[in-house]
Amino acid sequence: MGSDGKVFTLAEASTHNTPKDCWLIISGKVYDVTKFLEDHPGGDEVLLSATGKDATDDFEDVGHSAGARDMLKDFYVGDIDASTIPKKTSYTPPKQPNYNQDKTSEFIIKLLQFLVPLAILGLAVGIRFYTKAA
Repeated sequence: MGSDGKVFTLAEASTHNTPKDCWLIISGKVYDVTKFLEDHPGGDEVLLSATGKDATDDFEDVGHSAGARDMLKDFYVGDIDASTIPKKTSYTPPKQPNYNQDKTSEFIIKLLQFLVPLAILGLAVGIRFYTKAA
């Protein structure tokens, strides 16, 4: 396009986020895909939602063909200043306090599971012995 080799910041590239002016950042390069919006098989909303950020992951996740990758050359306008793209942060879950469950209730349940059948058995033996003696 006429500005080959120009270096853009993320802020500059982010201003091009409308259907009349749409730029994408893919693999450190800036592409003006405005003319391709209507022809994109996934629709223009897919491209517009990828503006204003590094769209490399979005582009790679879809699994574009070699033909699609070759088409990017036609839309190239320059490179992105990598220092303006925020670093990817990995998710670290918040620290959870140690859950100390009260083991007393668990012990009582196990004790009852043992004693209740034992009490029923003792009651049955007592009734059997009492009815046989009478």
